Amino acid sequence: MGPGEPMRSPVVGVMKLGPAPKVGRLSIRPEQAASSVQPVNALPVRAKPRSLTAIGSVLVAMVLVVLNTAIANMALPTIAQSLQVPPALSIWIITANQAALLMALLPCAALGESLGYRRVFRWGVALFLVATLMSALAPTLPWLIAARLLQGLGGAAVMALAIALLRQVVSSQQLGAAIGWNALAIALSSAAGPAIGAAILSVADWRWLFAVLLPLGLWVLLATRALPAVDGSARKADLLSIALNAGTFASLVIAAGVIIEHTALAAALLVISATQLMLLITRERQKEAPLIPLDLLRVHSFRISVIASVLCFAGQTAGLVALPFYLQHSLGQEMLMTGLYMIPWPLTVALIAPLASRFSNRFSTAWFCSIGGMCLATGLAGVALWPLQENLMMFVPLTMLCGLGFGLFNVANNRNMFLAAPLSRSGVAGGMQGTARLLGQTAGAVLMTLLFNLFPADSAPQLALGAGALLNVFAALISTLQGRKAVCRHA
Repeated sequence: MGPGEPMRSPVVGVMKLGPAPKVGRLSIRPEQAASSVQPVNALPVRAKPRSLTAIGSVLVAMVLVVLNTAIANMALPTIAQSLQVPPALSIWIITANQAALLMALLPCAALGESLGYRRVFRWGVALFLVATLMSALAPTLPWLIAARLLQGLGGAAVMALAIALLRQVVSSQQLGAAIGWNALAIALSSAAGPAIGAAILSVADWRWLFAVLLPLGLWVLLATRALPAVDGSARKADLLSIALNAGTFASLVIAAGVIIEHTALAAALLVISATQLMLLITRERQKEAPLIPLDLLRVHSFRISVIASVLCFAGQTAGLVALPFYLQHSLGQEMLMTGLYMIPWPLTVALIAPLASRFSNRFSTAWFCSIGGMCLATGLAGVALWPLQENLMMFVPLTMLCGLGFGLFNVANNRNMFLAAPLSRSGVAGGMQGTARLLGQTAGAVLMTLLFNLFPADSAPQLALGAGALLNVFAALISTLQGRKAVCRHA
């Protein structure tokens, strides 16, 4: 779009209308959803500088959210010492952020569909920036926890709407590539986060971990002006449903955090969470566009993708949490070497994601998910069973196999999830994708905690690796049930 050229809507409906589907159900197959609505600027991305800026703003926003999490996790001991608080209390710096993400993902997705994806995405970026500044200025732990809670709320808008916005910028044939770019940005940020955090802490106060994100965040806020401005559906937000959703996930996350020290309290919180979830489902069941996407979950392919995603992320998280303990406690590695040995996994994900996105356009996403899940399971099982005490050389190829498997699974499964949803429900599909990921990560962390409390420290990491492998075998097997190919053929 040149200067002076009138603004065009980035979406043109080109859809054959058949018999009206039943209320609350979708009659669109994944391949139909991908082709029923096409973005106007479905030209090659290289031909449109404005599209490049739009794509860049979304990907860099994702980098900010992931980096924020990675560097905060790594810096917890330093922050606890600086603020003179017990390590157990410093965990709330992470818990507050994770709880806010889970509480806000689906509401942010619904707001995006109602008010427009770009508007809510920009609000999320702005809130994230304000909260990041608050974190950089935090004088006390309660201040920092409050700031991290706000960061989670802003980050939820970014995570929920990222793919929905990319889907408005690129054509359906490029959706797999866009998901690959997103996976690449996340993987590189995950790999670089600990190193960046360590470098900053070696020369500056921990508050600079947050301050360095501000200039990049300001660029993102300006660059989001290039995103397509599409009007939303103007549906009114259901505040009671939003409150039930927030209560469901807040209770779940807090229960996960106290399950070891306060078992009775955790059990009560889980009952409260389940009760609120049942009330939410009952309230949303008859709605045409429910907050919790019951309409999408009725679609077989979408439902299978969500279940497989939860299982895969639970297994991956159990493995990633277990590996540093295994390297240091069982294999006698120093902190520096442990960090170096952890790098091949995310770097392999970064390398494989663009290739996986290209091939997922041509082959069955179900089989890509299955192959990826089995590779990840094989890598985790190999690390657990291989006699690495005698020879540590096999550790790197085994973790690279984990990265290969996760890259294949994640790109294909996310692509299948979004192709199973019509374009008008891309926001909630993104919210459900993020919710599945965080639920899996929470389950994996809880599993690791339970194993550490039930078994000796020398054997718990290997048991967690084995459990992670088993979860990914289940994810691979469930993926075969998709039963249909989500194939995009090039014109």
